[in-house]
Amino acid sequence: MEFNQNNSARSAQVSRKTNETDIQLAFSVDGNGVSELATDVPFLNHMLDLFTKHGQFDLKVQARGDIEIDDHHTVEDIGICLGQTLREALGDKKGIKRYASVFVPMDEALAQVVIDISNRPHFEYRAQYPSAQVGSFTTELVHEFFWKFALEARITLHVIVHYGQNTHHMIEAVFKALGRALDEATSIDPRVTGVPSTKGVL
Repeated sequence: MEFNQNNSARSAQVSRKTNETDIQLAFSVDGNGVSELATDVPFLNHMLDLFTKHGQFDLKVQARGDIEIDDHHTVEDIGICLGQTLREALGDKKGIKRYASVFVPMDEALAQVVIDISNRPHFEYRAQYPSAQVGSFTTELVHEFFWKFALEARITLHVIVHYGQNTHHMIEAVFKALGRALDEATSIDPRVTGVPSTKGVL
């Protein structure tokens, strides 16, 4: 699952095979907004495509899971794999901006994502959706995806949906905001020498 483009060194890939899922995922921080997504969860495909495009990443996902039970294991494990590849791709984190806060509107909905690439995993989630389902997708899985992503990436992640009426719009705004915030936080700041921390390490 390697990218054929001229990638920077900031890329990684991972495979995860369990009794519940079989996932191969490749991620490049410095990409062109290109995604190749093949999962059993169409709504998640749509959200990951938005995340990739708005973050100017490259992402390939091939995932099969026990969706005859529900989408939980597949969504959770893709979050795990994406977090692992982000952490590996960033390496020692030298020169990155580290922090970002981004608001994204989607029609009547407004979402905010705040990131600290801290090496201290923490997740805060403030979202109440009007409906429990978007098509066949269960909205509680949005929390599961972001929590496992933050845990494995070892980042501090705050997700706030300030308001909205359409559940699809609200979740879409979150994924777009995540892409844009992560793009900013992982960007190289030429003024930064080493890592952006008084500790000297992240």
